Amino acid sequence: MAIINPSSNYGTVTIVGVGLIGASLGLALKKAGVVTRVLGVGRSAANLDQALRMGAIDVVVDLVEAAKQSDVIVFCVPVAQMRTAFEIIEPHLEPTTMLTDAGSTKGDVILAAKEVLGKKACQFVPAHPIAGGAQHGASAAKSDLFEGRQTILCPLQENSSQDTDLIEGFWQSVGSVVKKISCVQHDAIYAAVSHLPHILSYALMASVVNSEDADQKLRHVGAGFKDFTRIAASSPEMWRDICLGNRTAVLKELDQYLLIVNHMRQLISDNDGAGLEKLFNKASKARQDLDAL
Repeated sequence: MAIINPSSNYGTVTIVGVGLIGASLGLALKKAGVVTRVLGVGRSAANLDQALRMGAIDVVVDLVEAAKQSDVIVFCVPVAQMRTAFEIIEPHLEPTTMLTDAGSTKGDVILAAKEVLGKKACQFVPAHPIAGGAQHGASAAKSDLFEGRQTILCPLQENSSQDTDLIEGFWQSVGSVVKKISCVQHDAIYAAVSHLPHILSYALMASVVNSEDADQKLRHVGAGFKDFTRIAASSPEMWRDICLGNRTAVLKELDQYLLIVNHMRQLISDNDGAGLEKLFNKASKARQDLDAL
């Protein structure tokens, strides 16, 4: 876990989008004692009210007021909404206000930031906390969501080292272990280890639900099925945007996966037990080794 400097204070922080990630961030920042107050921006009055009741945010504002009042603004909205948010804040953004985000794709968000913010893009340090859960909304928020979890930073060439360090410290203050990689590396890696698994989970649920005997199948599911499809309960809007925002890398990983599946299908069709076992052994060993990392 990151070491939190109790003397750090990030002043007034605005969280744009107070769902699972945003509300958890508000709770974590307050628990760490590193903020003066937390402002909340969102579309759903019910969700904002829930975040207020939980103490994840102190007051609800709009994006214009957030741009004028904040020391740090964190965008926790679906990635397709980032451009619009940048467009609203850009005319009102103070030169000392720092921006970061929690988006699961980086290339599309960075492009939007540079196109919309122009010279002010230097105030944006892109981030992706590797934390979440199957449930979404403020009611699912947890103050320890980020503790011991990675947060990936993809700094821009325009970012000063001082500003990058500030945002690194910001994410460390809620317990994150911060790592820095390029946005290209980020989108390629997470297409494989995050985006593809969600697609497969949704696909399996869709396959079973659309079958003629869906009711019977769903009455007999076991722990394996529930474990595999747990993430299919995640926000459909968010994952729609992620798939489209990172579609080149996602399609590459999906094509590779389909090659493996078709190979397995052929092994089964050929009654090739030895071939199946060889493939399964390789995958099984790799999965066991993963637990040791």
